[in-house]
Amino acid sequence: MENAKTRIGNYRWVIITLLLFSTTINYMDRQVISYLKPFFCTAIDQGGFGWTNADFSYLTSFFLGVYALVSIYVGWFIDKIGTKLGLAIALIVWSVFGMVNALAGGTLSMNIFIRSLFAVGEAGVFPASQKTVTEWFPKKERALATSIFNSGTSMGAMAAALFVPWCLLYFGNATGWKMAFLITGAVGFLWLIFWFWLYNPPTKQVRLSKPEFDYIHSDDVAEEIQTEDKAKVPWMKLFKYRQTWSFTIGKFMTDGVWWFYLFWLPDYLIKQFGMTTHQVRWPTFIVYGMAILGSITGGSIPLFLINRGMPVYKARMRTMLIIAFFPTIVLTAQYFGDTARFGTAAMYLAVTVICIAAAAHQAWSANLFTTVSDMFPKKAIGSITGIGTMAGGIGGIIIQLISGRLNDVFKATPKTAYLIMFMICALGYLIAWTLIKTLVPRHKPITDL
Repeated sequence: MENAKTRIGNYRWVIITLLLFSTTINYMDRQVISYLKPFFCTAIDQGGFGWTNADFSYLTSFFLGVYALVSIYVGWFIDKIGTKLGLAIALIVWSVFGMVNALAGGTLSMNIFIRSLFAVGEAGVFPASQKTVTEWFPKKERALATSIFNSGTSMGAMAAALFVPWCLLYFGNATGWKMAFLITGAVGFLWLIFWFWLYNPPTKQVRLSKPEFDYIHSDDVAEEIQTEDKAKVPWMKLFKYRQTWSFTIGKFMTDGVWWFYLFWLPDYLIKQFGMTTHQVRWPTFIVYGMAILGSITGGSIPLFLINRGMPVYKARMRTMLIIAFFPTIVLTAQYFGDTARFGTAAMYLAVTVICIAAAAHQAWSANLFTTVSDMFPKKAIGSITGIGTMAGGIGGIIIQLISGRLNDVFKATPKTAYLIMFMICALGYLIAWTLIKTLVPRHKPITDL
């Protein structure tokens, strides 16, 4: 006899697989520059671009600045035109300008200009993906679904960790940095084929069974089902809700930590342990791999609690509080990373600590995203996610500028720079949880949009 899950159907998991791969491609493309940093910062007479640490931080900060600015409009745009076309346009834009980056040469201003255009497309992935999850999953499954597509951020970083150093080694630095941009940028166009073939919103998806459609909408009101893909949202009205600000503050306080790990982890390993760009492949690969486990685990905990009778929002907040303690372990990274104390084991110990912190971030992020669908109607999800993504980008800019400045100020002692950065990264989650709980102490869904 077939079980209930088989009778319901599983096409929604096909959709989440599509989102997983789009997020993977998105983060692979943006992660390329972190492995090109040593080449960019090599002296001109040695074949590099001669950039400083601050120059690199300007590049990443301009990317994040445009990413933040555009995110707030992209979310609204996707709410207006729908997820299918919205995510496709975003991918085309970031893929094209990712490839164009190969033509930028060593001029910092040209790289900043192209990377800023690249950010316009990159900003669309999370508003579109989170809106898609809200359309395709009942509330109790949304954290798990979000954790699956969110794990693509780590998968993309893992792919870049292996591919970009190999590309530099195989083609040589002078050609390899260009090929890294060209090849990673081209991959997205393959994904588009499957997106247009397999995706439509549930109300238009002929492959979706009636039992699964009913299950997806089991906790919706009727009017949401009819307007799930495209709807007008009173955008400025969203800022009056404490729920908007709780999500925004959560993103502002914690997204910058992930950007730090993405853009500066290879640099940390090179300076702390004297590794080469080629040697940092596997440690960073492992860190991002553990982050995937963190994302999936973090998304599973609320489902476990909800299935045992705990209200959705309470399960989400309790999970996030538990998770918020784990990043504090990164306070010990420089202690365990001291080669004078631990010898060759220091690198492995420091990477283990960072693995735990990175996994905790992804677990936190999966749940934070899902608080939006707990409180807002489907038609507003893209807009709210865009607002939060903007705040996360602003937090990321601050972290990038601090990282670049500290690495130049403590150029002779980079371990000090990274000790300060790890202290910043450790405490953001507990502060964020406290502020979120203060703004929205109890579950209060928005019903007047």
